[in-house]
Amino acid sequence: MNDNNLNYTASKIVSEKKPFFEYLTTWIGSIPSLVVHTLLFISAFVVGYLGIAEWDTVLLVLTTIVSLEAIYLSIFIQMTVNRHTASLKEVEEDVEDIQEDLEEISEDLEDIQEDVEELNEEDAEDEARQQKQMISLDVMSKELRQILDDLEKYKKQ
Repeated sequence: MNDNNLNYTASKIVSEKKPFFEYLTTWIGSIPSLVVHTLLFISAFVVGYLGIAEWDTVLLVLTTIVSLEAIYLSIFIQMTVNRHTASLKEVEEDVEDIQEDLEEISEDLEDIQEDVEELNEEDAEDEARQQKQMISLDVMSKELRQILDDLEKYKKQ
């Protein structure tokens, strides 16, 4: 079995058992868990103190149970961390995609702004050209009237 298949299998197990691991790690860090563990430790010492079992046996069993619990708890915590890490990687990828989209939108906005500025410049040039044409037409019409008036004067003479 190669490393990729092992990672896939481990992530599949973590994702399938997600609620259990999440519940367990959440419960271990709660007040009820503290109370239960305290009661179990007190009862183990009471068993040894009352002589129901020998101290060596009680301490051996207690040490074994605590060690196994610590091992399994660390495994569950690591599985939860791995799942959260995978979720964070997905979020990071989404953030990168959003940043790329924002950059594209920003570039598009700059292009649109440049186009609007060019259109405004063209409109200003068109208005200036139209103003010049109107002035030229006014000048020409005045000159034509003057010429017509002069022609009328020459005709009368």
